[in-house]
Amino acid sequence: MREDFEDYDVQHWKQQIDQKNVTAVDIAWFYLQRIAQWDQSGPSLNSVAELNADALAIAEAVDAGAVRGPLHGIPVMVKDNIDTGDKMHTTAGALALAESYAATDAPLVLRLRRAGAVLLGKTNLTELANFMSDHMPNGYSGRGGQVLNPYGPGTLDTGGSSAGSGVAVSAGLVPLAIGTETSGSILSPASQNSIVGIKPSLGLVSRTGIIPIAHSQDTAGPMTATVRDAAVLLGVIAGPDPADPITLASPFGEGHDFTQYLDTKGLGGSRLGLAGKSYQEEWTESDRVVMMQALADLRSLGAEVAEDVTLPEYEGISYEVLIHEFKVGLNAYLRQLGPMASVHSLRELIQFNHRHAAKALKYGQSILLESEATRGTLLESRYWERRQADLAWSRQNGIDAVMNAYRLDALLFYGNYGADIAARAGYPSITVPAGYRGDDGKPVGITFTGRRFSEPLLLRLAYAYEQGTHRRKAPRFDR
Repeated sequence: MREDFEDYDVQHWKQQIDQKNVTAVDIAWFYLQRIAQWDQSGPSLNSVAELNADALAIAEAVDAGAVRGPLHGIPVMVKDNIDTGDKMHTTAGALALAESYAATDAPLVLRLRRAGAVLLGKTNLTELANFMSDHMPNGYSGRGGQVLNPYGPGTLDTGGSSAGSGVAVSAGLVPLAIGTETSGSILSPASQNSIVGIKPSLGLVSRTGIIPIAHSQDTAGPMTATVRDAAVLLGVIAGPDPADPITLASPFGEGHDFTQYLDTKGLGGSRLGLAGKSYQEEWTESDRVVMMQALADLRSLGAEVAEDVTLPEYEGISYEVLIHEFKVGLNAYLRQLGPMASVHSLRELIQFNHRHAAKALKYGQSILLESEATRGTLLESRYWERRQADLAWSRQNGIDAVMNAYRLDALLFYGNYGADIAARAGYPSITVPAGYRGDDGKPVGITFTGRRFSEPLLLRLAYAYEQGTHRRKAPRFDR
């Protein structure tokens, strides 16, 4: 016997609750049973790191009328590098943090609770958000093990580092999840698992309470099965945070309704540009077939598409800025952890891993060692030179210049291939399912990238494409 996972979105569940067909407790049980059946047995996708012992109690409180908001009674999972001040650990997949508990909720988690969400659990990830080793597979961590792609468990890549969030949503184990991205960590698993992912503009969502990589690029964002759900979730988690000053520059206030921009005819009159040859070098013929169909679909829906848009090549060391910022951010995060945490600095983390090498260093820790070798004060002139070069390449000489030259509303990329330039710029991207490769069934996403705080425009474009194509198909498993 085979079973399809159904995409029960927020709108469906809200209607069911309003019509008194189900309760928040019913919905929570529905997903808990799916997790037991498909994540912890059957194909054993391993997307869930931990379930919330208070999930059913939260659902009962919601049913009793304690909270009523845009996510009333809707289960949500967050990536296990986001603080929750409850009975769940916050570990980023690191064995050294296996017994670490956050003292308080991250601001985005507080917003989820206030919106009526039922925090169902935490998702697995690539260890330390894939900033530990050059050789670590996507979706693997010392604490959580290996996450599997529901479209090809054990054969297809999950993408990283928000692998668990992407897989949990894709496989119908939770309707909404939060991922984090420094460069590609939302867009990659969203594309690889055929879901919608939003990498917001830097400053739209608070970074407080998230185990960091780099303050110049880190952000959390929605991972959902539909663009509408992503817009709803973005409106919940976005907002100012005095502890994170960059959020005070956002033009969108608390509780901004991003669903108002959704328009089935939103591609009409738009001008889009497909990133050119250097962004297509790794495409297979099957990739090209999917992408050419996506361009044809965009044109049929009213968009003008310029192909082979040339973006500037980057000359520099790929992650030099991140290497410097990581030590600063991680030391600050670890320093405030309580006594249950085994480490309180990057140096102690490296030493812990050495002492437990058989389990902790399956793929090494080359990136940790490289970061520890920096001063940890950002006093190196090389850091500021590279940061300035990043901004010049990605913004004024990159996305801004190209969009001006070609008169574009948005850039188009295959999957997460354009993640780097958008991440360094701090600009937003939205990926939407575009189809599946004919040779191996691998999901392919098309990504819309724009200028900073252009989320309303990108949501309009992505929604029109999604509604005009309906390319997503839920995964199927043998029972």
